[in-house]
Amino acid sequence: MTPAPQPPRLTLATRVTLLRILGIPVFIVLVVYYLLGLERGAPEPLHRWWALGLFVAIAATDALDGYLARSRNEVSALGRILDPLADKALLLSGLLLLTRPDIPALTPHIPVWFTGLVLSRDILLVGGYFLIRHLAGAVHVQPRLTGKLATVLQMATIAWVLAQGPETYFFALVGAAGFLTALAGLQYLRDGWRQVEHLHRAHANPL
Repeated sequence: MTPAPQPPRLTLATRVTLLRILGIPVFIVLVVYYLLGLERGAPEPLHRWWALGLFVAIAATDALDGYLARSRNEVSALGRILDPLADKALLLSGLLLLTRPDIPALTPHIPVWFTGLVLSRDILLVGGYFLIRHLAGAVHVQPRLTGKLATVLQMATIAWVLAQGPETYFFALVGAAGFLTALAGLQYLRDGWRQVEHLHRAHANPL
């Protein structure tokens, strides 16, 4: 009798990632309560500070789960899926919630164009991923330094808003984050196009 297959074991790194994901709804609730207070003219500063602290904690543990996976030799397929999912869920929730030009008391706030740029790039990359996978059968994603820097600056932008940092430097931060976001998107699209061209050349010259 063939033994039943065992479910995959949750590694320590994956458990850390799951904790990060579970913290995101709490972050969203805290930000929503703070924004509702701003709209009423009676914001609760503790909501903002707790949201900021939780955001920094979730963002910082991104490096922790990666370190645990590598140091303990526990890199898993589940972790490869959940880790970027946690990053994107945290970033997008922060961007969407804090892009509120209709609340003058939220100073500074994330510009609409910046959130639109990040969303457009992510949608384009996801669409390109599935298109290349359909055409080539597999997609090789090469991490880019510009992509990592763009993510760091996007997180810094959200943290700056929650910390109510001075607007003087905020626009420079958003500009740098926007530039690197667009540049990284173009680089990833170029990498994907090269994979498609390589596949076409391989089919045209099988020998």
